[in-house]
Amino acid sequence: MLTTQVSDIRTANNAWGNAAPGTAAAGWPRQGKLWSTLKEVCEMLRIQAPAQTADDEFQFQHMQFKAGQRVHTIGEQFDMLYIVYSGFLKTVVIDEFGNEQVLGFPMKGDLFGVDGIHSKQYTSETVALSNCDIVLVPFKALAALGRRHQELEWAIYGVMSRELVREQSMVSQLASLSAEARVSRFLVYLSERFTEMGYSGKQFNLRMTRQEIGNYLGLTLETVSRTFSALNAAGLISVDQRAIVIHDAQTLKTLRRLPPSTARNRSKAPRAVSAAA
Repeated sequence: MLTTQVSDIRTANNAWGNAAPGTAAAGWPRQGKLWSTLKEVCEMLRIQAPAQTADDEFQFQHMQFKAGQRVHTIGEQFDMLYIVYSGFLKTVVIDEFGNEQVLGFPMKGDLFGVDGIHSKQYTSETVALSNCDIVLVPFKALAALGRRHQELEWAIYGVMSRELVREQSMVSQLASLSAEARVSRFLVYLSERFTEMGYSGKQFNLRMTRQEIGNYLGLTLETVSRTFSALNAAGLISVDQRAIVIHDAQTLKTLRRLPPSTARNRSKAPRAVSAAA
């Protein structure tokens, strides 16, 4: 009989009460959906739950974070994985000079914190871009479940691999593309993710700033703003501050570079597209 059950998982989650300031201790238990069952966690990750477990046998706590709060920090001791129940975040690394590099934007159904497994310390930090509801998954509890249910263990490996492949795919796509193509692919990526989450993939709001998009894509803030203007002028998208409407997703998927005439007219695009950083 597995001893890591509800009481142990709750004890592991509540250990965050003594965590360092600025980490998950800054969050608070959600009012309403306080816990998720193993089945619900598996549904979030889009994997099959073990058939032999009862719905209430294993439960995982929810924590809420306000925009700007850190879920975990670089160098913090690793003992927890995280699943996004709702909201948007960014994962970053910070160099010795304090420069930030955006690695990704976790959103609903994403698993993060995996970078801490190897060295037992997180090598990145994850910050809420909006109010977020995060499911805490104690790694020891998850490992114990994996030993009991091998199919679950392999499914979790698959989730980790899926996240890695997604990141590698984005990096490889962006490596040799023009600024227009990079921004276009990023918008297509967001559109597809919103569709996966059950939202509109045609019309959505950006949760990250132009500066953060540029950091992620390897572009300056000015280049990102000009490119949004150019895509807007070309009729491929409409932009109003952070509100995006996708008009031609297929062209955005295959675009290599905008025609010179469109590029020359960037500065004439509507003022609405020069959204704040």
